[in-house]
Amino acid sequence: MKSGRFDTTILTLCFAFLYIPIIILVIYSFNASKLVTVWGGFSTQWYRQMWSNEGLMDAAWVTIRVGILSASIGTVLGTLAALTLVRFTRFPGRMLFSGMIYAPLVMPEVITGLSLLLLFVAVGIDRGFWTVTIAHTTFTMCYVAIVVQSRLITFDRSLEEAALDLGCPPVKTFFKITLPLILPAVIAGWMLAFTLSLDDLVIASFATGPGATTLPIKIYSQVRLGVTPEINAACTILIGIVTIGVIIASVVTKRQEYQRQRDEHFAAKGA
Repeated sequence: MKSGRFDTTILTLCFAFLYIPIIILVIYSFNASKLVTVWGGFSTQWYRQMWSNEGLMDAAWVTIRVGILSASIGTVLGTLAALTLVRFTRFPGRMLFSGMIYAPLVMPEVITGLSLLLLFVAVGIDRGFWTVTIAHTTFTMCYVAIVVQSRLITFDRSLEEAALDLGCPPVKTFFKITLPLILPAVIAGWMLAFTLSLDDLVIASFATGPGATTLPIKIYSQVRLGVTPEINAACTILIGIVTIGVIIASVVTKRQEYQRQRDEHFAAKGA
């Protein structure tokens, strides 16, 4: 009993440490005072000023485009990498390939950003929107690969084998059988990749160039001169976007899991 209370207390303190600063930020985004630490009443004026701030809006638009593109490309590449690791257990260079997938997960972001910067300079690529997208794709695909791989390990391959035995081509089997069953993991990987792209500051600061300033870089550059209520408003909207995305992904995942269990139940009942 005492152990349960201790665990609950520790868990509560951890959640409070994580989420109380975020709650305070959201509350002060509706502060009427120009001083972010002094409450001056409820107001939405900073949201209106934020929408009229062209620099902040341009950075937000760049961030969203980079996030969607890098998450989508990273999801495709990460899913293919996961399929390779799970389905092909023996091939030359598998250990090296596996190490290259896992390395960005533990490598410091400064090292990753610097190495990508040196690569872009050596190749002669002008840094901008696409270099940031490539940089984000490089490390987000690794997270997608881990998420999808965990689902493929427990995947029942007899369903694929049955489809192949009935004459279904391998590519069609993947899109008709495999992909719908692993779709919750793919969606979860996409959401994780999109969130990591929105949050990234270090790698983007190395890969960015003129006209490709992301929102975290913009906020960081303004925070060094002093926090303004507009930054609180921008961060609140960013938190809202991520929260809505997580809720949508959770609902879709639960529906897919429920449909899968229902299909398996009817299949077992019919057998």
